[in-house]
Amino acid sequence: MRQLFFAALLLLLVLPGQAQLFEGTIRWKMEAVITDPATKAKMEEAQKKMNDPATQAQMKELEAKMSDPQFKAMMEANPQMKTQMEAMLKAAKGGNINSFIPTGLEQKTKNGNALTKMEGGIMANMEMLYLKDKNQSYRIDRESKTYSVLPKGDENQDDKTKTPEVKVTKTTETKKILDYTCTKYVAESTYQGKKSTQIFWTTTAIQDFDMKSMAQQRFGNNPQRLFYEKIDGVPLRIEMTVPEGNMIMEVTSLKRHALPAADFAIPTGYKETQLSMFGR
Repeated sequence: MRQLFFAALLLLLVLPGQAQLFEGTIRWKMEAVITDPATKAKMEEAQKKMNDPATQAQMKELEAKMSDPQFKAMMEANPQMKTQMEAMLKAAKGGNINSFIPTGLEQKTKNGNALTKMEGGIMANMEMLYLKDKNQSYRIDRESKTYSVLPKGDENQDDKTKTPEVKVTKTTETKKILDYTCTKYVAESTYQGKKSTQIFWTTTAIQDFDMKSMAQQRFGNNPQRLFYEKIDGVPLRIEMTVPEGNMIMEVTSLKRHALPAADFAIPTGYKETQLSMFGR
């Protein structure tokens, strides 16, 4: 399920980089549903542990420790980790395991550059900046005034690692999303013995994105493609299903408007740091 989440997230992060002419803001909502009994049981166990008085006491103890001068000095030396720990503590104190999961994201794009801001979960307010001219992504932490260089996908993957065969079926089903008529495509594949199904609801009414180039992009060392050449149009809704569960992402707003170039640059004075904890 974790791999499904990060594959879905990567798809949304890569998507704005395919914008050729689009300038504006896109908002997505995200929903994860676990259907596998074993995974559900693990989540329920984690929920019980989180609500356990002993765990909550440990959280309070850690929160108090963060005010200790020595511990505070250590955190100040690593502002990115400090921000992450504070987000994790906030989510844990809420007592709901689902509070760790992002609920959506906002994407700004201009000239193929993209700024993505997460919403909800322990990654709330985390920002990713993609600069097209450098073909490089960065993580921006405005609270700690730091940035980190994000690793690129393995573009030179071993040719012996075969890309799974994917059966793409264009259906006759359509639905309206933001007044755009979208057609349903179903992509089915098997990787490492696990079957997965991806459903793309795409519209050909938006001409600002070069989606065909995404067909060459992969999720890290996983040979699974993020998009497929046989699919026409821009996806406004994506459904991914694996044995553990499924994830749904849908565009809730798409606004064309001018954006300042300064939004797509690492802020002056920010310090470069190494990725740490769940930022790596």
